[in-house]
Amino acid sequence: MATVANELPSRPVVIGHSMGGFIVQKYLESHSAPAGVLLGSAPSGGIWRSTLRTLRRHPRALLAETLTLSPYRLVGTLELARDHMFSAQMPEADVERYFALLQEDSHRAMLDMLVLNLPKPKRVTAPMLVLGADHDHAFSPKEVRATARAYGTEAEIFPNMAHHMLLEPGWERVAERIDGWLRQLQSGAPKSPE
Repeated sequence: MATVANELPSRPVVIGHSMGGFIVQKYLESHSAPAGVLLGSAPSGGIWRSTLRTLRRHPRALLAETLTLSPYRLVGTLELARDHMFSAQMPEADVERYFALLQEDSHRAMLDMLVLNLPKPKRVTAPMLVLGADHDHAFSPKEVRATARAYGTEAEIFPNMAHHMLLEPGWERVAERIDGWLRQLQSGAPKSPE
């Protein structure tokens, strides 16, 4: 991320979802940016709560992930993917289409997000927009709110959505909120939730 950002003519706004949100948090610890946006992000306090929820909901999948060092095992069936990432409102055909595109994640990154290399919010100076979904089984609204508090802001939770907020029906509301917040930030207006 830093390599690409350094090649741009000006500092970019950085936006990340899930593990990408973790990357944004780590980037902002040591790099300046006009703003950061976290969407259903890995929590600043680590993914241990998410791991415990997965242990309760899908112990076999978590065991398979641990034994094979393959995070894909957590979402490796259509049923697991739907439960972990998509809402009941998501059409089955869309779930199948997105499931076919899923790829392996980094087990090392999972360990970093669990406990090895957690974000340090006190080092971040960029304004932050923290968004979550009320039906997110990966990172709960409670975890999203805790992350927002760590960055000195309030989380905004979108109803009737799950983890993949920008793929869910109604994704336009999320995109419009990000756009509106960035425009508000650029104009110098207060950054309170709408």
